[in-house]
Amino acid sequence: MSIISLIIKREFIAKVRNKSFIVMTFLSPLLFVGIAVFVAYLSSMKADTKQIAIHDESGMFIKEFTSQNNKNQAYKYLDLSLIDLKSLKDSITNESYQGLLYIPKVSNSKDFESKIQFISNSSPSISFIENVQDVIASKLTKNNLEKAHLDTLAIKNAQSKVNISLTKASGEESVKGLNEIKIGIGGAFGYLIMMFIIIYGNMVMRSVIEEKTSRIVEIIISSVKPFQLMMGKIIGTSLAGLLQFFIWAMIGMSLMFAASVFFGVNVGPTARVSPELMHTAQQEMTGTAQMYIKELWNLPIASILIGFVIYFIGGYFLYSSFYAAIGAAVDNQTDSQQFLLPIIMPLMLSVYVGFFTVINDPHGTIAVIFSMIPLTSPIVMLMRIPFGVPLWQIAISVTLLFGSFFFVVWFAAKIYRIGILMYGKKPTWSEMYRWLKY
Repeated sequence: MSIISLIIKREFIAKVRNKSFIVMTFLSPLLFVGIAVFVAYLSSMKADTKQIAIHDESGMFIKEFTSQNNKNQAYKYLDLSLIDLKSLKDSITNESYQGLLYIPKVSNSKDFESKIQFISNSSPSISFIENVQDVIASKLTKNNLEKAHLDTLAIKNAQSKVNISLTKASGEESVKGLNEIKIGIGGAFGYLIMMFIIIYGNMVMRSVIEEKTSRIVEIIISSVKPFQLMMGKIIGTSLAGLLQFFIWAMIGMSLMFAASVFFGVNVGPTARVSPELMHTAQQEMTGTAQMYIKELWNLPIASILIGFVIYFIGGYFLYSSFYAAIGAAVDNQTDSQQFLLPIIMPLMLSVYVGFFTVINDPHGTIAVIFSMIPLTSPIVMLMRIPFGVPLWQIAISVTLLFGSFFFVVWFAAKIYRIGILMYGKKPTWSEMYRWLKY
């Protein structure tokens, strides 16, 4: 055990003293924030106004579109009904306009449903076409109601808009989009685990390849067993990753606490929002922000953080065993690519399963099954925890995860002890399978 502890200490110190580790530990949160701000800035930028020519031979719809010029700054509709249609089509070809909306003159208004054309060099967006269709459909509907001698104003006034307020059984007001917030938090932690597994797993693999190609490993294994060396590398690198996450968690919690103080929210599970702020129109945005921050504090933060640590350790140990075995089997990183795809595929699958099933049915059969499978549970279960997961399900998931780790370590060690001294030959899947029998 003392030999493994020395290897763990060596690997841990080598990782944390690395300049890139120190720089990225403190630079990564700033990069994430910077990217988020940059994306928000790009989304707030106004796109160039696109000019849409309209040739309305019927004269029924031109005002409906030109009246939108003050509302919609993305598109500007131009009334060019007096210009020859062929000339307008040539203008589209020369890209003078983004597109041409051609509305023919028909004898029956029913024909408008199939004879209107939009002519352009490139395909327009779905939202633009849907907006044009809605404008035309609304005008036709209004005309049909007038022909039927129905009071269109009375019909408009009879239409109702419902805004359902959300309230918990305890009587507290809740917020909309809470499920999206939960899946966002769970997805963020799940994505972090996936990135940690890939990044630190590759560190283990590169470390093994470097020692193997430099023949240092021949000296090392004269004093330690291959299994001890593999476990020391895996555990030492995982401790470095946990230290990095702990620093990030402290930074994130500090920023969250600062936001709570700024908005005047009492943090904790019994937090209450000031009624005056909630019902004051002048501070409506502040009250909404308070409710969202309060809901964030009411999430099972401790369970999420503890679950992250447990599933990070279990998932990292499980996958790093594969990475260590691959590193021992190959002579360079180029040869490792053929073996990495089967490892990365379960991670990608778990992300897609989490986002497409957990958000809609976090306690459904698919979500529960994939949160139990060891290769996908580190990510899928973390996405479920914000929604509240029974303790027995977490216990079964963790037991299967660590049980699978010990099984994987057993056969990965067999590949490791043979491959660590193999040089100059690219291994195949069948050859690695034979190593398991030695």
